[in-house]
Amino acid sequence: MSHFKAPSGETPPLAEKRPHQKTVHGVILSDDYHWLRADNWQEAMREPEKLPEDIKSYLKSENAYYEKAMADTVELQKQLVAEMRGRIKEDDSSVPTKHGDYAYNVRYEEGNEHPFYVRTPRDGGPETMLLDANKEAEGHEYFELGDSSVSPNHRFLAWSRDTRGSEYFAMTIRDLETGKDVDYVIPDVGSVTWGDNETLFYTRVDEHHRPSSVYRHKMGSDPKNDVLVLKETDPRFYMGTGRLRSGKFVVIAISMNDQTEMRVIPTDNLEAEPIMIEPRAEGLEYNLDHQGDFFYINTNADGAADFKIVRAPVSSPGQENWEDVIPAKEGRMVLGVETFEDWLIWMERENALPSIKIRSTKTGETRAIDFEEEAYSLGMAASPEFDSNSLRFTYSSPTTPSQTFDYDLISEKRELRKETEIPSGHDPADYVVRRLMAPSHDGEEVPLTILHHKNTTIDGSAPCLLYGYGSYGMSMPASFSSNRLSLVDRGFVYAIAHIRGGEEKGRAWYEAAKLGGKPNSFKDFLAAGEFLAETKYTSRGQIVCQGGSAGGLLVGAVLNMAPDLFAGCIADVPFVDVLNTILDDTLPLTPGEWSQWGNPIESKEAFDWIAGYSPYDKVEAKAYPPMLVTAGVSDPRVTYWEPAKWVAKLRVTKTDDNALLLRTNMASGHFGKSGRFAALEDAGRSYAFALKVVGKLS
Repeated sequence: MSHFKAPSGETPPLAEKRPHQKTVHGVILSDDYHWLRADNWQEAMREPEKLPEDIKSYLKSENAYYEKAMADTVELQKQLVAEMRGRIKEDDSSVPTKHGDYAYNVRYEEGNEHPFYVRTPRDGGPETMLLDANKEAEGHEYFELGDSSVSPNHRFLAWSRDTRGSEYFAMTIRDLETGKDVDYVIPDVGSVTWGDNETLFYTRVDEHHRPSSVYRHKMGSDPKNDVLVLKETDPRFYMGTGRLRSGKFVVIAISMNDQTEMRVIPTDNLEAEPIMIEPRAEGLEYNLDHQGDFFYINTNADGAADFKIVRAPVSSPGQENWEDVIPAKEGRMVLGVETFEDWLIWMERENALPSIKIRSTKTGETRAIDFEEEAYSLGMAASPEFDSNSLRFTYSSPTTPSQTFDYDLISEKRELRKETEIPSGHDPADYVVRRLMAPSHDGEEVPLTILHHKNTTIDGSAPCLLYGYGSYGMSMPASFSSNRLSLVDRGFVYAIAHIRGGEEKGRAWYEAAKLGGKPNSFKDFLAAGEFLAETKYTSRGQIVCQGGSAGGLLVGAVLNMAPDLFAGCIADVPFVDVLNTILDDTLPLTPGEWSQWGNPIESKEAFDWIAGYSPYDKVEAKAYPPMLVTAGVSDPRVTYWEPAKWVAKLRVTKTDDNALLLRTNMASGHFGKSGRFAALEDAGRSYAFALKVVGKLS
C-alpha cells in the first residue's frame, strides 16, 4: 500500500491533448503532447522567460501542484538540508597544487556558495586572489564556472562562465598582475587551452550546442579575427582541446561515443597544421600522453576490448607503429594513461574495483597502490608538473570521506594531505558496506554496493533506495556521499546497482547493453531489486528507485515492467521520450547518440528496439507507484519537454491514485541549482519524498 496518495481536494494539472502524428517505417506515431516542445526551444534554453505562455503555464501549474502535495514535508526538507549542510566544512580549502613558481588552490569561506581561486608563491609571500566566484555570481540566479586555463608564464587566466544553466559558456581573459579582465568576451566557448603565453586555443559550440570548431586567439586581438584551426562537419562528433603535461603539444580530440581521432600541435610551432595521430575508424578509441620521443596511447585497437597501452614514435605516430606496452586482459579495463618525465601511470578497473598502476620508464619496474576496503572509489588529482616524482590521488568509500594523498614515486611512501572533515561528526564504524553479486536473468552477476547503518536490522523490514545508471560505459563509483547518510541514519539501505551499460566489469559489460541489448540494463536493475528483497536487505514494495538522465530512462523502463517492486520512484531530468528524441536529428545530442541506441531514422530494426522500451511510448493503463519527476527549462541534454510529456501522459493513463509530481526548475539546466548549498535543496526534496513514500515522515 502506498503511503503517498495524490493530495485530496486538489485537481492535478491536465495538459491539453493536441493530436499530432507522424509516420516512420510505416508505423503511425501519435503524440498528444508534442506541443510541449516549444518551436523556439533553443531561444528559451538561453532565455527561459521566452518560453511560450501555454507551456510556461502548464509547467508552473505542475510546480504549484508539487508544492501542495509536498507541503507536509517542508519541515522535514529543512531538517534534511540542515543536516546535509552541517556535514559541509564551510571554511574549507583544497590541498595546494604546485605549478611553476606558485601553489594554486581553491578555498571556501563560511556562508559562501561559491569558491575563491587563489595562489601563493612557492618561495613564500602573500596569497593572491585570482577569481572570486561569489562576486562573479552576483546578480545571477544561476552561475557555473566552465573551463579555465593559466598561461605557461602564469600571468593570464582564461576562464568561462554560464549564467543560465544552458551550458553556453562565455570566456574572458584575466591579467593576473592587474586582476582585470580584457575588454572583450568570447561567447559559446567549450574547452580552453593555452599554447604559449600569447596564444589560446578554444572550442566553440554551434547552433546545435555541439563543440564543432577549434579557434586560435592571439592576446589583445579582436576575437572576430580568431583563426579557425579545425572544423568538424560530422554532427555525431564533438571537439575538445588540451595541453599535454610535457608542455610540448596542444592536443585536439574529436570523438563520439565509440570513435576517436586526435591531432597534436607542437607548442614551438602553434601555427602549424595539426598532426594526425590516427584517423577515425569504426570502433577505434584512444587517448594519449607524451614522454620524450614517444606518445603513450590508451586504446582498444587490435581487438583490445578492455583497452591496452601502446607507444608510438612522435615522428610517426600512426597505428602501424603502435607497440604494446601494457597488453590487454579481458575483464580488466585500462583507464587512461598519464606520463611524467620518468613514469608511466594508469588506472585499471576489475570486478568493479579500481586500482592505480605505476611503471618506471627507466627500469621497467611496475607496481600497484593497494587498498583494503570491500568497495571504494579512486581518482587521479591534478599533478601538472612533468618533472615531478609525486603523484596525487583521491580515495573514498561509502563510509570513508574523501582523502587526498601524495604518493612518492621513488620511496613509495603515501602521505595523507587532506581528509574531508564532517563538522557534525562521522564515525565510519557506525556503517556497514558490502559488495554483493545479484544473479540476473541470463546468469550474469550484477555487482551491488550496499551501505546501511550498523543498527539497521537486516530482516526485510528496512526500506531501500536503489540507484542505477547503466549507459555510455559510465561506471558508478563506490564513493562517499555525506548526503546519503540522512537516509541511512533513518533506517534506509542505500544500494547502487552496477548494471550492464556501465564498464564496471569491462568493456563487454557496456557493449551488452547497447543497441538491441539495452533491455539488459533494465533486467539487471530488476534482478538487483529482487535480490535485495530475497536477501532481506529490504522487501518488495519497499524499494525507492532513483536515476537521472539516462538513469531516468532506466527507472522509467523498470516502472513499466514491474511497478509493484517499488514503493516510489525519483526520476531526475529523465531521458524518457527516447524514440521521439532519437528520431529528431535537430536536437544537440541526437546524431552522436545513434551509436548507443541505434539510428531509428534509417533502421527499422533500431526503431523497433527503441519502441520496445521507450518509457513514454510504453506507458500503460495500470498502477504505478508514487513518482517525483524533475526537469530544467535550460537543460540542453534532456530537454524539459521529455519529463513534462511523460508526466502528462501518465496522468491520464495510469489507474492508481498515487502521487505523480513534476517539478521543473524554470531557471536551471541538466545539473540543477548551482552553488554548494543551493544544490542541497534538490537532495532534500528527493529524500523527503523517499521518506514519505515508505511512511517515515516523522
